[in-house]
Amino acid sequence: MSGLADLRARLLPWVPGTDIGLAIGVMALLSVLILPLPTMILDFGLAISITASVLVLMVAMFLSRPLDFTSFPTLLLLTTLLRLSLNVATTRLILSHGNEGPNAAGHVVAAFGGFLMGGDVVIGVILFAILLVVNFMVITKGSGRIAEVAARFSLDAMPGKQMAVDADLSAGLIDEKTAKLRRRELEDESGFYGAMDGAAKFVRGDAIAGLIITIINIFGGLAIGLLRHGMAFSDAAATFTTLTVGDGLVSQIPALLVSTAAGIVVTKGGMEGTADVALMRQLGGSPKPLAMAAAAAFALALMPGLPALPFLGIAGLAGGGAWMRHRHPAGGAAAAAEVAAPPGEPPISETLRIDMLRLELGYGLLALAGGDAPRLTEQIKGLRRSIAAEMGFVLPPVRIQDNMELPPDSYSVRVKEIEAGQGQLRAAMLLAMDPKGGTPDIAGERTTEPAFGLPALWIPPNGRDEAVFRGCTVVDPSSVLTTHLTEIVKQTMAELLSFAETQKLLDDLPREQQKLVAEVIPSQISVGGVQRVLQALLSERVSIRDLPTILEGIQEACGGQTRGVAMIAGHVRTRLARQLSDAHVGPGGYIPLVTLSPEWEAAFSDALVGPADDRQLAMAPSRLGEFIQRMRLVLDAAAEAGEAPVLLTGGQIRFHVRAIVDRIRPATPVLAQAEIFPRARIRTVGTL
Repeated sequence: MSGLADLRARLLPWVPGTDIGLAIGVMALLSVLILPLPTMILDFGLAISITASVLVLMVAMFLSRPLDFTSFPTLLLLTTLLRLSLNVATTRLILSHGNEGPNAAGHVVAAFGGFLMGGDVVIGVILFAILLVVNFMVITKGSGRIAEVAARFSLDAMPGKQMAVDADLSAGLIDEKTAKLRRRELEDESGFYGAMDGAAKFVRGDAIAGLIITIINIFGGLAIGLLRHGMAFSDAAATFTTLTVGDGLVSQIPALLVSTAAGIVVTKGGMEGTADVALMRQLGGSPKPLAMAAAAAFALALMPGLPALPFLGIAGLAGGGAWMRHRHPAGGAAAAAEVAAPPGEPPISETLRIDMLRLELGYGLLALAGGDAPRLTEQIKGLRRSIAAEMGFVLPPVRIQDNMELPPDSYSVRVKEIEAGQGQLRAAMLLAMDPKGGTPDIAGERTTEPAFGLPALWIPPNGRDEAVFRGCTVVDPSSVLTTHLTEIVKQTMAELLSFAETQKLLDDLPREQQKLVAEVIPSQISVGGVQRVLQALLSERVSIRDLPTILEGIQEACGGQTRGVAMIAGHVRTRLARQLSDAHVGPGGYIPLVTLSPEWEAAFSDALVGPADDRQLAMAPSRLGEFIQRMRLVLDAAAEAGEAPVLLTGGQIRFHVRAIVDRIRPATPVLAQAEIFPRARIRTVGTL
């Protein structure tokens, strides 16, 4: 055995591969056009041609979709080249040895010339002419036209199909791998129909070449027989015409089979499944057409002069099929469901579904999500990635749809079907903003930036260079919309974190963290409790990406018999002190702090009432108004000094102070003293 393995290993590099074999085969076909062939090899080649055409037809019949036979255009070229090469070889033998008898061009040609023609040259000529007309005028011309239209429609529909793929990808319905696969299928589809459009010309040219070769063989054979061999006209006509028509039939029958296969492939179109299944499902899917066909056949059987037996047999078969289909409707339960709910009408349960996040566009902005470069869908896809990386929160799919009720240049962002923001864009213009906050000193249409309410201008694309030269920030409409969407998402992340998403976050933790999950849930807290803690963190824009540390903090808080969500979230925040401190370090490398004075600390502590796990703030409205007024002055002063300060409070009152600040200055973070990392650099920029 080892000797055989060594011999195989030595010989394997010398064995030609399929690519070399194909190249040798093509060269052999081309050589047949020049070199003469013995009759035995010619018979073998004709047998290959007929068998290959039957194989191609059967493959086309059992295709599920046209793209499963992408090699068909190449195969059409090779089979056409094979038939033409054999035609030339047969012509050479007919003209050079036709006077020797019916076997001069091989036994296959003789068999077709004798058996199929029935010994009558006129019948053979008529049969050949009919096959030529059927192939050339009907099948080849029709399949070529279908291939041409399919190629044109496939190319025209490609941008829309690519837009649908990009929309599904940005909405999270498919992943990147599936999107690449679909784009590749679109490219293959366009290339296939384009190649089929060109390959149909091969079949058409083959039919024309067969006709020309047949005419040459008849007249050339007669001339050679009469002038060179001195044959009588009747003998020359019978001999050479029989061989020529036999050769024509040998070439036209495979050509007809391959043309039929081409027609089947290009006419499949949107038909699903193999041809037999689709035809039976569509022709015999309803009992009414079968019953009408049975009635028509029965009426024809009763007409005088027509044979009754064939029509009665057909009427019986069609009637039996109609009765069986009536007793067993196609689709069973699915058909009953279609009766209960009219086609095209969605189930009532579909109306109960709520889009977590939806972007509605006026018809003037639809180009942002479509066309050859749907920049908006790509930016939304990037937004989902950045939110996941920054906040540890997987943003739900963003559904993009048109809304004819909106003004053409308007859009609306809806969170759980409720409008969370809206704005106006100019799809063909650019938005220019002054980083200093004023209105840019250039020509343009005045507007307000929708995300932050800054004054801005809409300028034409050719004004970009001037705006940049004047120090303006210039962004395209898609970026403006994406920025607004980002701010809305960050404001509503707590609402978007559902129970199912929380469970998925827990399930996606690494294997080594699953033991921690098992210890905490459900013995100390439920999944719903974890969801509320995470929502409390997200509501203050605290990243939940470090989920193991958050679970450890929940375990510690619940182990100390702390049950209130606010208190559990407060304890978790202390475990995230390094993350919180790093998130609020300013450009100067320190955390700018506005501290709460001891008087206000005492005032808030004294105003807390209720049990320890659920304390409420009961401060007098006048005192609360004084605090808000003082807070605005201090925060405005810090902002004028170029700082983005953090309000620092005691741990017991942080939650309640944050509830007040969130209504007045939602972008101002509020931290407890224990949430400042010990080694973080801090600087007090004000006292409240």
